Amino acid sequence: MSYKLEDYTHDERRPHSHVVYGDAPLDFLAPLAGKRVLDVGCGNGFWASRLKALGADVIGVDPSAQGIEIARKHHPEIRFEQIAAHESICQELGVPPFDAVTSFEVVEHLYDPRSWARTCYAALRPGGLFLCTTPYHGYLKNVALALSGAMERHFTVLWDGGHIKFWSVASLSTLLTEAGFRDIRWKGYGRVPYIWMGMGLAGRKPG
Repeated sequence: MSYKLEDYTHDERRPHSHVVYGDAPLDFLAPLAGKRVLDVGCGNGFWASRLKALGADVIGVDPSAQGIEIARKHHPEIRFEQIAAHESICQELGVPPFDAVTSFEVVEHLYDPRSWARTCYAALRPGGLFLCTTPYHGYLKNVALALSGAMERHFTVLWDGGHIKFWSVASLSTLLTEAGFRDIRWKGYGRVPYIWMGMGLAGRKPG
């Protein structure tokens, strides 16, 4: 499974998602102290470092060799592995299922998001929590893009490694529900309501 190819994967910079959201999405998982967390599609390790700073025991995985090299260099206190995530990821890592799984700004880059959702579900213990973030899309935002003339730029096909899927709350909730998650919750981040830049969705594995 291939994840994202964003500029920040290739250096130590803070990702744009954190510039916009800050740590706000992590409120879904609070408190984090003592929790075991898997960060799927960890890129340069920045979000994993934020989870660690808040007390979590974190493992980050990503198929990008360059991203993992940078993550290990800048965050040596965290375990990072170059792994294309799959439903047997816990066995490959040699660890039991996690208390929480996170995946920040990944699902919009995937050709096979159902495999990603199943992977995140399988990596959780019963009762565990999943959190993902992605750019927000909804009716009012799409209308605003069209009326402002920004539709072509927003949905550009000329961004190498860019977004290939554009999620609404309804479509992403459907994906997570299909994978088995329950108690789906969400929140928008950045700009004004219903024209948010991004959103976070969280769900629980029954148990």
